[in-house]
Amino acid sequence: MDEALEAAEVVADSGLEGVVVWLLRLLGVAAVLAGLGLWLLTDAGLLVLPALLIVVGIVLIAVPGILLAFAELA
Repeated sequence: MDEALEAAEVVADSGLEGVVVWLLRLLGVAAVLAGLGLWLLTDAGLLVLPALLIVVGIVLIAVPGILLAFAELA
């Protein structure tokens, strides 16, 4: 966890936090769409991989902004 906070601090200090946050959010949206596509467009039902992609995508959408805000406060 300390390494993640240090990486977030480096990004926050460099002034590129907005770019990194939006890049991770776009990656999260792509993961959610891929998970939904696998779940809805295949006849296998709800599998582990689509559910995992959806959860990881939601985490990537929510967490980067919170992590960088926490790094700026610390």
